Amino acid sequence: MLIGEVARRSGVSARMLRHYESLGLVRPSGRTGSGYREYSGKDIQRIFHVESLRAVGLSLREIGRALDDPGFTPSALVDDLIRRTRERIAVETELLTRLHRVHATDPAGWEDVLQVVTLLGALGSTSADARQRAALASVDEVPVEALVEAALGEGDPHVAGALRWALERSGGRGPALLAEGLGSPEAAVRERAVRSLAEMSGGEVTALLRDALVSPDGVVRGYAALALGTRGEADAVPTLVDLVVAGTHDTDAADALSLLAGDDTAADRIAAVLVDRLSRDTTGASARGRLTQALAGLPGAASSRALRELLHDEDRAVALTAAYLLQLRDVG
Repeated sequence: MLIGEVARRSGVSARMLRHYESLGLVRPSGRTGSGYREYSGKDIQRIFHVESLRAVGLSLREIGRALDDPGFTPSALVDDLIRRTRERIAVETELLTRLHRVHATDPAGWEDVLQVVTLLGALGSTSADARQRAALASVDEVPVEALVEAALGEGDPHVAGALRWALERSGGRGPALLAEGLGSPEAAVRERAVRSLAEMSGGEVTALLRDALVSPDGVVRGYAALALGTRGEADAVPTLVDLVVAGTHDTDAADALSLLAGDDTAADRIAAVLVDRLSRDTTGASARGRLTQALAGLPGAASSRALRELLHDEDRAVALTAAYLLQLRDVG
């Protein structure tokens, strides 16, 4: 079969067939009496093999190895193709996301488009200063989705603070989008999500923080409880006591418990929880000392009574702490 007919039947141009021949990919088996290339059935089959491998992304050099190298391992090449394809998809997905975000701002002209593109690019800059400036300038120009994505991925505390400030003022779907980060498989993302929510106000945010109290992640539960405690949410009490026992943000947790003890009823209820934890055998000596100090921050008769009982505690350090705290109360 001559080259023209092969081109018609295979869909591969005569020019490309000659290129394949120059690379040694496909060599016609014979020549006619006039010197024209003549392709056999096996040659045509090889052409289709070349085209099939091109279709899955192999370069012509890789195709030559795949067809001619006896030691060639297809699995390694396929793995490499998968990796490259995923990278390409990631790049295209990022571009598509950025275009959607530009479109969401409903730009009135090219200047608006360029402004949004510039800010989006700055939010992804390797410079912390550039990211911080973009966060402080992007309240009205950048979609909230971009701010949330930046906040959940930001490791610099100063930039993170600027992004939280921007999210607090952006309104809309910011809290709900941040809450999705609470379920991330990455601990750092979960922490950024809850800390961002803790900086925001409003009933929706409070409800999301309440939901976070049952998170399997202790860090998420802790930050949620601290934020809820300052908002007067009694649901945070058990987790705040857990923080005191663990010695994690224990001073802040004790302060939050004091805020929640706004009346005698609430104070007595919190004191009962602290006393219960003090009585457990599993509570270590240092934890019992922190619980004793937390009791001192509560008003009312229940906390005073508990401190007096602790004067006779078997742990001398706890007894001395209780005596000192009672003395301070009497002076006060």
